[in-house]
Amino acid sequence: MLADYENLAKTIAALTEGEDDAVSLMATVACEVHHSDDRFDWTGFYRVTAPGLLKIGPYQGGHGCLVIPFARGVCGAAARTEQVQLVPDVEAFEGHIACASSTRSELVLPVFGGHGQLLGVFDIDSDQPDAFSQTDAEALADILAHTFSAVK
Repeated sequence: MLADYENLAKTIAALTEGEDDAVSLMATVACEVHHSDDRFDWTGFYRVTAPGLLKIGPYQGGHGCLVIPFARGVCGAAARTEQVQLVPDVEAFEGHIACASSTRSELVLPVFGGHGQLLGVFDIDSDQPDAFSQTDAEALADILAHTFSAVK
């Protein structure tokens, strides 16, 4: 099953209406997105907890890395550049951090609060190579922008 992003957006909007707590929003988004698509093997957030540092937040799937510096990995690149990282083959990404040996491709999106501040990154791993498209990235970026706009 592939994600129905229109329904996913409506479901997340309904579940999170009026909520402005970042961790509560992250938990809800991680759960809903994870269960929306068979390609999504690990789905979760890494939160900015100090300058240049991400720590694991709410997620679905196996264990994730606990700490990721902005200088390392796909998540670090997304945080450092504040740009979406669409990686069809993690083995070809210089500096990739293998939190799970099963990961073959990855999509990581920066997450911003209502004042434009970087809250963290949303990381989706797949055990399939080249699992993600620009369509996935754009739909998820829209969902994240809408969901986290209330976070101050």
